[in-house]
Amino acid sequence: MAAPTVGTADAAHAVSFREAFRFWLKLGFISFGGPAGQISVMHQELVERRRWISERRFLHALNYCMVLPGPEAQQLATYIGWLMHRTWGGIVAGSLFVLPSLFILIGLSWLYVAYGHVPLVAGLFYGIKPAVTAIVVQAAHRIGSRTLNSWLLWAVAIAAFFGIAALNLPFPAIIAGAALIGYGAGRLSPNLVMTGRGHAMAGRAQAPALIDDSTPTPTHAQFRWPRLLRVAIVGFTLWLVPMVSLGVLCGWQHTLTQMGWFFTKAALLTFGGAYAVLPYVYQGAVAQFGWVSPAQMIDGLGLGETTPGPLIMVVTFVGFVGGYLKAYLGAQHLFLAGAIAATVVAWFTFLPSILFILAGGPIVESTHNDIKFTAPLTAITAAVVGVIVNLAVFFGYHVLWPTGWGGSFDWISALIALAAAIALIRYKRTVIQVIGACAAIGLTVTLLS
Repeated sequence: MAAPTVGTADAAHAVSFREAFRFWLKLGFISFGGPAGQISVMHQELVERRRWISERRFLHALNYCMVLPGPEAQQLATYIGWLMHRTWGGIVAGSLFVLPSLFILIGLSWLYVAYGHVPLVAGLFYGIKPAVTAIVVQAAHRIGSRTLNSWLLWAVAIAAFFGIAALNLPFPAIIAGAALIGYGAGRLSPNLVMTGRGHAMAGRAQAPALIDDSTPTPTHAQFRWPRLLRVAIVGFTLWLVPMVSLGVLCGWQHTLTQMGWFFTKAALLTFGGAYAVLPYVYQGAVAQFGWVSPAQMIDGLGLGETTPGPLIMVVTFVGFVGGYLKAYLGAQHLFLAGAIAATVVAWFTFLPSILFILAGGPIVESTHNDIKFTAPLTAITAAVVGVIVNLAVFFGYHVLWPTGWGGSFDWISALIALAAAIALIRYKRTVIQVIGACAAIGLTVTLLS
């Protein structure tokens, strides 16, 4: 791969690799608030304050990241890092976006699984569970409000909900069906599948940016078939060697091997963000492999919401808990088993995201404001709304009827969930604020009961 230097045609030569490294490291620790919050932070820092990139180039990169599977905020950081400092710039930016969260979640997951039944911890999660349900409802509302603008997209969303809730269709089949519908509609009636894909950014800085609208595409960012082939070969090797090694050393049915294969597939299906892939993760991690329980899945999402990094980092919680409980290294090495599993999951989940940028970035740089094939992706986003609503129903059932339909209704959790939903949707409170308040309420209720 190319050395971490800046191309001669790149106006970002004024930003050293060391300075960029420090910024990406800082971003990894402050990237709270989900993709919208993370993108806003990058916009404020890179477009408005530092002027490393113009708003038009920033949004152009963002639009490409939004039509890819994977966490769009991490991919946007990878894209800008690659544009400024070649391949290693992209690798550093994308990796530092998730590494702090990985280490933090490994620590929190260990505390959760080892001490989760301590009254203090149990009380905190009693309040976090209904807050997570409200957060998922808000996600469905947010995505649906900007996507479902035609009867066809509403029909796709409803069909996706019943497909996964009533027919138990696999998530990939729902995505494939939505893509086919979107492709057909795009050819026959494009107005039915047209929707805005960009994020509105407030305030345009006036000073010229280092990578401005008129800045020529640097040499390393120009499309070349040999380069694309090299990226594909290196990327496939980085996936294949660990996958084959796990299969040979541990066996195909081993927990680590199955996690590597399962989360590779999950990484390729995350159209629409983390909430879109969570139903698929639930089908595999809870129903098929039994790595975590439904209650643990909800708790993991709560932890993911309170840590920096992309929300899809919740999969590392699934990996840690699954590895810890499977105890594949013996009872004396439970933490090590969990940490290794979490690292394996992170590798196979985020490797494709970085490779998509390194492979596709030159194509995007050659086609400003000309993102193609958006009709299938719009239909996929509509289907995502349906599966997220199903996820909210699933979480709500396990929170409000913790012992099943035959048990009592938890009205306190219902009130916490309702208050959280109102705070998020009506009063636009941040996720961190809502989870913190609900955790405090849950702890208070538990200690007083």
